[in-house]
Amino acid sequence: MIPTSEFSEGQSSNPRLDKPLFEERLVKIICIGAGASGLILAYKLQRSFKNFELVVYEKNEGVGGTWFENTYPGCACDIPAHTYTYSFEPKADWSAVYANGQEIQQYFEDFADKYDLKRFINFQRQVCHAKWDETSAEWQVDVLCLEDGRIMHDHCNILVNASGALNAWKWPDIPRLHSFQGPLLHTAKWDKSADLKNKRVGIIGNGSSAIQLLPAIYPDVRQVTNFIRSPTWILPPFSEPQRLYTLAEHLRFKEDPKSHLALRKAQTAEAFKTFPVLIKDSEQQKYMSSALTQILKDKLPPHLVDSLIPQTSVGCRRITPGFDYLEKLSGEKTQVVVGDIRRVTERGVIDSEGKEHVLDVLVCATGFDTSFVPKFPIVGPKGVNMQTTWKDEVKAYLGVAAAGFPNYFTLFGAGSPAATGPAMVIFELQADYILKMVDRYQTENIRSMAPKAEAVEDFIKHRDEFMKRTVMSENCRSWYKAGPSQQINALWPGSGMHWYFVFKQDPRYEDWEWTYEGNRFSYFGNGFASLELVDPGAVDWAFFIRNEDDDPHLSRGARIAAMSSSTNKTVF
Repeated sequence: MIPTSEFSEGQSSNPRLDKPLFEERLVKIICIGAGASGLILAYKLQRSFKNFELVVYEKNEGVGGTWFENTYPGCACDIPAHTYTYSFEPKADWSAVYANGQEIQQYFEDFADKYDLKRFINFQRQVCHAKWDETSAEWQVDVLCLEDGRIMHDHCNILVNASGALNAWKWPDIPRLHSFQGPLLHTAKWDKSADLKNKRVGIIGNGSSAIQLLPAIYPDVRQVTNFIRSPTWILPPFSEPQRLYTLAEHLRFKEDPKSHLALRKAQTAEAFKTFPVLIKDSEQQKYMSSALTQILKDKLPPHLVDSLIPQTSVGCRRITPGFDYLEKLSGEKTQVVVGDIRRVTERGVIDSEGKEHVLDVLVCATGFDTSFVPKFPIVGPKGVNMQTTWKDEVKAYLGVAAAGFPNYFTLFGAGSPAATGPAMVIFELQADYILKMVDRYQTENIRSMAPKAEAVEDFIKHRDEFMKRTVMSENCRSWYKAGPSQQINALWPGSGMHWYFVFKQDPRYEDWEWTYEGNRFSYFGNGFASLELVDPGAVDWAFFIRNEDDDPHLSRGARIAAMSSSTNKTVF
């Protein structure tokens, strides 16, 4: 072993000159949110890194994010449960093809416990302000303690916003909404004490939560009135009808991992294959439009066919599996009101024709603020607040970062493949991307990193041009965009598989601005690799000498072919 004492400590003001190549300095990371994306970041960080400090601030009392918060009757995931897991962490005993929200939230609780991730999490802590300090090259972060209202102060080298797109529920903008004298509920803030039995219940909205809520409460209510502003396409289940898994299936999935893996892969493949439906005038779009039109004609009562079959293409709004919604929408206890709501009264709702619908309970199934504008001030260099600069147009870089905001990253930010890729795979690869950047920060003498403004503009320009070819660009209301005809800022310009292969490669480091602490090559250190400074017998000094060439291929085409081959498992 070569003793480090042979090198004079303190000869340079840069401590890296006394360290071997790629010495890992301490890096402190603050992550906002302990939902699915925040948990996978914590898992991957503790799995691959050392000499780090991670603090996760979570506003709720438990992990799971949207699955912790949404507890309305019928709450479930509308994609098959066996695809709604991390790629390496299957669950053999999902109760049904489409799992309920409580079961999904428990999956995340179990994941956090299994890998001891809660040691990083501070619950009932809500980040309320973040400001970049140019002098220290750190983020100064204010945190609200929800138990007592105290404001805590913290700081970090790298700030990761994992609060996601579905974290800030909102009341609909309807005149005199809060004048209603009965229980006024929101699906994302459900009052579990609410009694709907034999009540006249109004549901505002026909998105995912309304489509799940109506069938769930139908058996108990006296009457349900569904207020629908604009029709949406209701899709049959993506892979198979909802049903409970049998004990025999649970046993087979547990004892035969290959069989379980085959099911998971088949369901995931189906999710990836849906993208061509979103291309204007494609054969898949024409087929889907014809098929769903016929389904709606068959399922809806005749007097609702004209008003509830959308005039926009399938996929302009998010396509939602309906399960039992269409049947209950036609039920004898259901009344459907199509059009805008004029206002709410003390007794109920006045529709666009001036008719008052008297109700006992009013439920707003109106979703979230999905603008991607931060819900708290994020202040970068020179006092620039992202809330202000993104007010008119969200300018994110590939869903993971923002120009002008150093050492700041997002998970599931604007530009993610929200409509075309399995959510959990998205979280994993975005976490990988961020941690590749963290790795460079930790092992080189980088001070700050942020995407170049011109790179962001180029991405937005390409995205906007591409989206003209898709049905999402039609004039419809969708959380993919801020308004019926505005930019589609939520989505990736391509298929889920297209996104996967972009993110599976190394980041486009040339798109980033880098600043350094001193000389950018100081991380070369004392001239030694770290393995030279340990016991010579403890490492393989000739690890690169082999009997065959098993290196990853050097061309992208060859790497992709090898990775997707069923026989060759070479990866990037």
